[in-house]
Amino acid sequence: MLSERIYKFRRESGLSQEQLAEKIGVSRQSISKWESGSSTPELEKLLALSECFNITLDELVREEDGNQGPNEPPQKAERAGGSRAVEMKVGICLCLAGAVCLILAGIMMVVSPGAAERLNAASTVTLNGSGLMLLLCVLSMVIGLILILRKR
Repeated sequence: MLSERIYKFRRESGLSQEQLAEKIGVSRQSISKWESGSSTPELEKLLALSECFNITLDELVREEDGNQGPNEPPQKAERAGGSRAVEMKVGICLCLAGAVCLILAGIMMVVSPGAAERLNAASTVTLNGSGLMLLLCVLSMVIGLILILRKR
């Protein structure tokens, strides 16, 4: 709601109702009514608020519902793209880590079968140690692929 957004941006700016009222040329009671939702500012006051908070009018009045629409400000799309990029990087790292572990496990089993047997003997899980290690590597790769291929 607009009232909540005015309150939020005022608090983020570190202004009291009195200070904000002075900046945009209204009474403190007007700010209080806007924040409580009992009245709505006129267009010229909305513009003054957006300038005071250093935000666009869209950011001030538009409801945030989390859905990416074609008319949303570019900043929201950039933020969503940034989190998607992080997911992609994590997914790629998990896939690479799983692949490297699988390769190393294969090399270990070929080069030093005794080490693989010691790993199996040390495991308290019904699945032997080598099998558990391979399962964790494959699981890491699957989670990485899910993160990479997931669509928003």
